[in-house]
Amino acid sequence: MTRLAAALFVAVVLAGPAAAAPGPLTVWVDRTQVSTRLGHSFVFRSTIANRSNSPAAGQIAHLNVLSLRPGVYVDPEDWSSHRTRYLAPIPPYGSTTVTWRVKAVNAGSIGVYVAVVPESGSSVRPAAGPMVHASITDRRSLNSGGIAPLALGVPLVLVGLLVVVRVRRRAH
Repeated sequence: MTRLAAALFVAVVLAGPAAAAPGPLTVWVDRTQVSTRLGHSFVFRSTIANRSNSPAAGQIAHLNVLSLRPGVYVDPEDWSSHRTRYLAPIPPYGSTTVTWRVKAVNAGSIGVYVAVVPESGSSVRPAAGPMVHASITDRRSLNSGGIAPLALGVPLVLVGLLVVVRVRRRAH
């Protein structure tokens, strides 16, 4: 990548609406709003850019999930089974893109964001991307999980058996 192309790349990253705070790594996402229903999955991509002239090695991207409303318990492990990604070295002025698949486990207003930290565990400020605001509607169904035929069928079978037994008793 030429210096001019690298400079343009960095300028675009910094000018974008989803750019993160200044630092050697910048995180941004392909969208900041998602609307879906409970139980459905959605996908978004985060791009981690190295804005320095040396490779960024030993980095970890981590997906974080939280409720934006009090009183709603969110277990991030239920939302994605692959929340931690160990990144290959990112070349100077290069970037890498990570695709995240997230399943909507709670209804409501949920925040999802990606933070990047060093594997070394050094105490540096994480590079965090903008939040993806997920609006998740509760699905209301009369046939939740396909139970309606069973819930209606069992009582009908029992009433049918009761009628057959009474008819046979009267016949004898």
